[in-house]
Amino acid sequence: MGFLYEGLTFGSFITLAIFLGAILFVNEITRRSKTTSILVFCVLPVVLAVGVFMGILGSPTGKTWFGWVKVVSALAGVYGFMLIRFTKLGERKFAAIFPVTILSLNIAEAVYREFEVFATYKTLMVDPGGILILGGVWNIFNGIAGILCILTLTGFAGIRVSKDKTRDMIWPDMTWMYIIGYTLWNYAYVYNCISTRSMYAGFVILLAALIAEYVFKRGAWLQHRAQILSIYAMFSLSVDFQQASYFKVFPTYNEGLLTGLSVFSFIFNIGVFAFMIYTMIKGKKNPLKEEIYTHTDYYKKSVEANNL
Repeated sequence: MGFLYEGLTFGSFITLAIFLGAILFVNEITRRSKTTSILVFCVLPVVLAVGVFMGILGSPTGKTWFGWVKVVSALAGVYGFMLIRFTKLGERKFAAIFPVTILSLNIAEAVYREFEVFATYKTLMVDPGGILILGGVWNIFNGIAGILCILTLTGFAGIRVSKDKTRDMIWPDMTWMYIIGYTLWNYAYVYNCISTRSMYAGFVILLAALIAEYVFKRGAWLQHRAQILSIYAMFSLSVDFQQASYFKVFPTYNEGLLTGLSVFSFIFNIGVFAFMIYTMIKGKKNPLKEEIYTHTDYYKKSVEANNL
């Protein structure tokens, strides 16, 4: 971590662990209770928005279009997933179109931002949200990786609700390859474009989603990701947390690292895309109409873990 960031201290590692634990805790209590979900994702955003508009709360993130769009799009995903989980909408086949659409739009927003940063921030500059950014060829590599993350979304027709008390939204065809590819792309994105907040806006919340998937509930990664992103986005928009010393962890802006992260993300997602094409051809399957990774262990374990 030392080569990626400066300002890391024992105190900042403790803060990071507490932050990670808090996000996982909120994700779990909302995942397990419809009432808690409504309070956190429907009532709390209104309270925080009023606080921001009245000037009681707020951070530099609220001064950018992207900060607000990210909160709205993340919450929109959570609302759609809640309707699928807790209403009869989840029994309708057309409902599966929503998750793939909202995720694609979410990725597309970030891809646009990558290209915008490349075109605008030729040297180290501060954006309207107070983020210090350096643009370069790395934005192009990772922007293409983001496009690949959209193209490799397969088997959304198989999205369904788990047959247990938590009624999680399960996407069995979203196996470890896609999850890791997305994680690499998204981390490179925040390191490139939300640089000064990338430890928390990137590393911590992406790690939280992976822990939620592999420790708490397999097959529900997109649901975990949407809830965790919403929790962080609301917090980030409402609290200028990096004013606290333990949160002051900043990237090194090393061009070699910036390029390396984005190229690695690009190469891995090329691999995910190539495997998708290979699987489609070998199995003669259409990823827009059916699941294509039903033969994989990850798919089988996700189905089994959710009594499907």
